[in-house]
Amino acid sequence: MLKRLANFFRAIFNAFMTKVEDPEMLLDQARRDMAEALSSNREKAVQALAMKNRLAALVQETEMRGRQCEVKAEAALKQGNRDMALQFMAEKKRHESSLTGLKESLAKAEVTVGHVKEGIKYQENQIRQKTAEALALKAQWKQSQIQSAITKSLEGLSFENELEGWGAATEKIKNSTAEADARQEMFNDSIAGKVMQLENTQDDIDAEDDLKQLEARLGLASPGTVDAGATAQTASVEDDLATLEARLKV
Repeated sequence: MLKRLANFFRAIFNAFMTKVEDPEMLLDQARRDMAEALSSNREKAVQALAMKNRLAALVQETEMRGRQCEVKAEAALKQGNRDMALQFMAEKKRHESSLTGLKESLAKAEVTVGHVKEGIKYQENQIRQKTAEALALKAQWKQSQIQSAITKSLEGLSFENELEGWGAATEKIKNSTAEADARQEMFNDSIAGKVMQLENTQDDIDAEDDLKQLEARLGLASPGTVDAGATAQTASVEDDLATLEARLKV
């Protein structure tokens, strides 16, 4: 009982593994994995692009604040407030210092975003190429399955029984034909023999009649004897004919 149960679970496991290892399923899974990776990379590219745009906006804002500080410093100088102008120029200096780092970060972000875009395009091309290859591989797999099924079906193909039956039928027909020919030959021989016997009997009757007529002309036999002999001869012929008819009916 335990052995049968183990064989049952083993069969289920083997069928599951065969299904899991099916080339079509593997190709579909690989395509899904590539599509998921592309979607994830696109999301990361969007995030990188958003950060680059934020840096670009921050650079513009820092530049604008630096210019505003300079404008305020000029206005303070025109008002004769040199201390205030000095403060604005110091603030401008801090903005310029921050602007240098921001521009460097923006340049790196632009390079990174450019690489990510190129990578996305390359990955999209790879997916299109692999999808086409997957379709071709699926077609080859189906073709190999069909060829394998045809081969398996032809493995049990046999014409021996059919040929044996054909030979037996041919032999039986030949035997039946030979037997019919033999029967026909025997029948023909039997008819020919009977006809010949009839012909011989008729010849004997004719010869007897001629002999009686000759004896009558020579006066060697009386007419009554001739008539009685002819009558007896005729009765004998009738009997032989009746016997022959009976044999022919059989």
